[in-house]
Amino acid sequence: MIKSKILVVDDEPHIVELIRFNLVKEGYNVISAQDGLKAYEMAAEYKPDLIILDLMLPVMDGFEVCRQMQKNPELSEIPIIMLTARSEEIDKVLGLEIGADDYITKPFSPRELIARVKARLRRATVKQQNPDKNGQVIHIEGLTIDSDRYEATINGRRLDLTPKEFELLRVLVLNKGRVLSRVLLLENIWRYDYIGDTRTVDVHIRHLRQKLESDPANPVFIETVRGVGYKFKEKS
Repeated sequence: MIKSKILVVDDEPHIVELIRFNLVKEGYNVISAQDGLKAYEMAAEYKPDLIILDLMLPVMDGFEVCRQMQKNPELSEIPIIMLTARSEEIDKVLGLEIGADDYITKPFSPRELIARVKARLRRATVKQQNPDKNGQVIHIEGLTIDSDRYEATINGRRLDLTPKEFELLRVLVLNKGRVLSRVLLLENIWRYDYIGDTRTVDVHIRHLRQKLESDPANPVFIETVRGVGYKFKEKS
């Protein structure tokens, strides 16, 4: 199994070593940089699977690293978790607006950081499995999904879906044939900070089947994989 590569960027060596220790223990490959310019250069050279990026950096701060990465098509999709001693809401909002995917403040719990890393990598895996852009209309098995209009039809009949049901259907279709766990679906559709249990997914799947399937008790499109999750069936 290929290990994910993570770039850790912080100008405090003990912070880098703390993060490195915990990531390596979880089986990740770790590279590091101590200033923003070096971080950008290493991102361009090594194409890490995720970056843990401090905001307060010499040479180039974390905000500018984010901005430069967003301008580079080869780097713009790399997930970024911003790490900083700052706790002001304005910094958090700015960081997320310019391209960061998550935000954690110092002092932090290594356990929480690892959980966020795993969540972001899982989301990135789903994204990579499907290069389709949000605005693309998807056609499959008589089903049409229009992300711009937030509409779905089956054989010309419009499906009256809630926003969460629409997102659930879209993620399943874009990952057709691939089993998606309940936890992964929660993280991608309800987001990481959603408070609830995996039964939420089961309820939404049941409602989605009632609207999509001609016989919800014997689904043709959405298959349950016992003990794991769900998948959109590939045409045999």
